[in-house]
Amino acid sequence: MKNHKGFTLIELLLYVSIVGAIIFSVAGFLSLLMQSRVKNQTIAEVEQQGATVIQIITQTGRNAADVNFTAAFDLSGGTIRQDAIPLTNSRVIASGLTFTNLSRTGTPGTVRIQFTLTHVNPSGRNEYDFNKTFYGTATIR
Repeated sequence: MKNHKGFTLIELLLYVSIVGAIIFSVAGFLSLLMQSRVKNQTIAEVEQQGATVIQIITQTGRNAADVNFTAAFDLSGGTIRQDAIPLTNSRVIASGLTFTNLSRTGTPGTVRIQFTLTHVNPSGRNEYDFNKTFYGTATIR
């Protein structure tokens, strides 16, 4: 009786294909996980900057003497600025900054603030594609 040790060609091909399928599945899962992480970071970046800008503008409005506080804010080169100091960074592009006076006669001034932030996406990748429009209201105290 001969003692044959080792694998047959069919066994070897079967093992290699199983290992290859496992590696391919893990690589696909990791790729999807990385895309999700980048997308979440993109959304968080836009949300954080938008919330910060809205908070600064509304706080300035609440502490202002009249609705002319809006003159301190402008949109220049895709950046929202307060007295020429940038409030947004280079990872987002701001657009559509508008102030609408909602005041009625005999009431304190109320201003609605609206702007849109879009994450910069120079490579055109889907996970960097996100924009959001922010709304806020400031009533003078």
